[in-house]
Formats: sequence, structure tokens, C-alpha cells
Amino acid sequence: MTGRLWGVGVGPGDPELITRLGARLIAAADVVAYHSGTAGRSIARSIAGDLVRADAVEELLVYPVTTGTTDHPLGYYGAVSDFYDASAERLAAHLDAGRDVVVLAEGDPMFYSSYSYLHDRLADRYPCEVVPGVTAVSASTAALATAVSKHEDVLTVLPGTLPVPELARRLAGTDAAAIMKLGRTFAGVLEALRQAGRLDDALYVERASTEAQRVVPITEVDPAQVPYFAMVLVPGRDRRADNAARSAGLAAAPSAVTTGGHLLVIGLGPGPDRWVTPEVAAALADVEHVVGYGPYVERVPPRPGLTLHATGNTVEVDRARDAFRLAADGARVAIVSGGDAGVFGMAAAAYEVADEFPDVTVEVLPGLTAAQAVAARAGAPLGADYAVLSLSDRLKPWELVERRLRAAAEADLVLALYNPASRSRDWQVAAARDLLLEVRAPETVVVVGRDVGRAEESVVVTTLGDLDPAVVDMKTLLVIGSSATRVSAAGQVWTPRSTA
Repeated sequence: MTGRLWGVGVGPGDPELITRLGARLIAAADVVAYHSGTAGRSIARSIAGDLVRADAVEELLVYPVTTGTTDHPLGYYGAVSDFYDASAERLAAHLDAGRDVVVLAEGDPMFYSSYSYLHDRLADRYPCEVVPGVTAVSASTAALATAVSKHEDVLTVLPGTLPVPELARRLAGTDAAAIMKLGRTFAGVLEALRQAGRLDDALYVERASTEAQRVVPITEVDPAQVPYFAMVLVPGRDRRADNAARSAGLAAAPSAVTTGGHLLVIGLGPGPDRWVTPEVAAALADVEHVVGYGPYVERVPPRPGLTLHATGNTVEVDRARDAFRLAADGARVAIVSGGDAGVFGMAAAAYEVADEFPDVTVEVLPGLTAAQAVAARAGAPLGADYAVLSLSDRLKPWELVERRLRAAAEADLVLALYNPASRSRDWQVAAARDLLLEVRAPETVVVVGRDVGRAEESVVVTTLGDLDPAVVDMKTLLVIGSSATRVSAAGQVWTPRSTA
């Protein structure tokens, strides 16, 4: 009979924050294992203190590299992966001998913890259980006596090791944040906070819950003296309180929505920054608020003075109304869409509520739309008359989609099909293909463009008869050729400008 593996969280530093269950398991363990840096000093072991039995076997797992260099052929990650493999086998020998093994983990075993890598290697071979521990995030909020998030605020936990632009983008797109893994990354974290306009909100604590705990204003922190076990907290904006205050203000003063303003509705293009027009880039550099569906808002570079408002994918009218309210209060506001905002984008949603805000003017700035991008990659399939349709039946009945598809097919138009499929809509492509085959020949040229302009870009030329719906998703745009559409000897698709 094998032993049992336990991952036990010992908390952030104060031994009294070890749970009663954790303390009991540590005291009963045959083998106690713990990690350390190259110097061999384990913080987790120091927290556990005299809970470890005098006759227990102790396994010190020393990282081969932390911040230094390595001659491993696969670099740092190769060296660390080999280390975890070897450490797991050391513990497996004890488990095979029937000995219970407790692995000490600072904070929580499954929260940025070294234990999780051992768990991945051993959990399918031995009985494993995890005992949660108090995280450094909880200890830091307690040290600051500050509520980081309230009501519907979204709290994002971020590693300070992220690239500065990525860290800034995520900081700008969340209500509240906790940034871990500081030390050498602190200067970059400061820059990300500045770019995201969150520096003035940020709070700093190091070595929370220990005798060396230190809480100081972030502007007074020397980047050269920041330890790895430090944290930056950015309290949330209390989304519910803000919404309640805004609603109360609107109810008390109905004229607040008619004070005038200007709202931009912007198309970001289908993907890469190089396809964002100079006009759009200049507008985004000037506005104070950007409102939009989360993945599109994430494409807007954060900067001081800019607030990003990301929402879900099915609340277009509510999103537009929120943007109008901001503009009515005198703020410079932009709603963003992927591609062109006027092609299945936010421009129509904006005009749907525009009458509620008669003193707010709306300006639409065009963007490159996906049909143009896919067509350019394929050649020139849109060289003659074409129709643009959406296969989504979320806002219109499928019967209407079918009627329009049939009419366009019978008119022998090239078709650009947007929104062909999603996780919740997986049958429409096959239905559309079958309908078109009633009118068009199986040899009709089809272009399947996916993630055009991005690193994962693929453009496949096939035929209507061979179109496989399984390869189509929400990132795909389909171009269905007319009877005149051709494929050149080089594999490029084109439709003559003059057809019979």
C-alpha cells in the first residue's frame, strides 16, 4: 500500500495562520518536503517551525536556477522541468515505501505554488490531497486594512513578470488588481501602472503577516530594494456603488442626459495594429473613455487619463447607452468594434438609442472590415457584385437568413458570410451549405479565412461541395464565389469585373 501525498499551505509567513488541519498533518507526516532557492533556505520550512517531527525525514528541494543563467539546452524552463521531474521521483520513492509525504507550500498549494508542479506529476499515481492556505493576497489586504473589491468588482491577480504592455492592458481592463512576483520586476510594474492610469490608486506591502512586514506609499518605494515577496494592490472602483450613484443622479436630474456631447463609434479593423487607420489611432489618443466588447477593448493601448469599459458580447444596446451617458456628461467617449463599426458592429446599436440622447452627436469612423481582409489575402474574390450576410440568428430568425441566402445565391452574387458559427451555434454552416448547393454547383469556389492578419492566420481555398463545417468558427469568414469566380494557376481566387 502506497503512502499519501499532501500539499499543505502554510500561509504567507505568520505561523499562526497555518490551518489546524495543516498543522496536524505536518506533525504526523513521515516525510516533509519543501522548496528553496539556490541558497537552500526554505521560507515554507521556517514557517512550519517545530511542527515538523524530530524523527521525520526532511526533503529539501533546491531549485537549480532562479534568477541566474543555465547551460541547459532548453534554457531555464528546461532546467526547471527536469528539476520537478527529479523531485517528483524523490517523493515517489517515499510514497512507494508506504510513507505519507507532506509538501509545504507558502501561501496556498494551488496558487502560484511550486507544489502544483509536483501534484501534476504524482496525482495520477498516488492518492493526493490539498490543504488550502492563506494566500499572500489575503495577508496583504489585511495588512493594508483595505477592501480591494466590493459588490460586482472584478479582481484580477497578475504576475509582475508579464511584459509591461500586457500588464498595463490588463490593469486598465479590470476593476481591482493584485500584482505578485515583484522584486526585479517592480520598475516595470510601476510603468504599467502609470500607462494604465492606475498608479495613484496603487498600494504597496511587503512580507505581509511577518515581523518584517512593511507598508509604505508606492511612490516612496525604492525599486532596487523590493523583495520578491511583496505585493501591489489596486482597490476596485466599486462598480455597484458607481452605478447606483449614477442612477440616482439621473433620476434626480433627468436633464443630465441632455447636456450635450459627442460620441465616436470606431472600427478597429479585423486584427493587427497596422490595419488601424491613422484617423482611428488619433481619436483613441484623445478620448477619455473607451467602451466595447472585452476583446476589442483589450486592443486599445492603455494610457493615463483613459478608462476602459469592457462588457460582454450580447449587451450591445446597454453598452451603447452607457457610452451615451458618459458623453452626455461631457466626457470624450469612443465605442469600439472589430472590423468596421458599421458592418455588423456597434454603429447600428448606437443609433438605436441615439434618440434618447438628442443633444449627443454621433460620428462613425470607418475601419477595415473582415471581408476586405480575407478577400485581399485570397486574391480578388469580391471583384464583382457581392452580398454581405450574417449567419447569426441571435437577432433575426433563421428563416429570414435562409430566404436572404437563397435570394443572393439565385442572383449569382459572391457571398461574404460573417458570424458563421460560435460555441453555441454549430449547425448553421452546414445548413447554409446545403441550401446553397440547391442553387450553386458543388464546384463553386469557397474561401475559408480564419484569424486573418493575426499570427494564427489561415486562408484555405476549397469548394462548396467539399466545405467542412467543422473547420469553421466565430473567427472565420467565408467567401462563397459566384459562377464566374475562378482560381488562378497560382491558387489565387478572383471574380471577373464583367460577367454575363
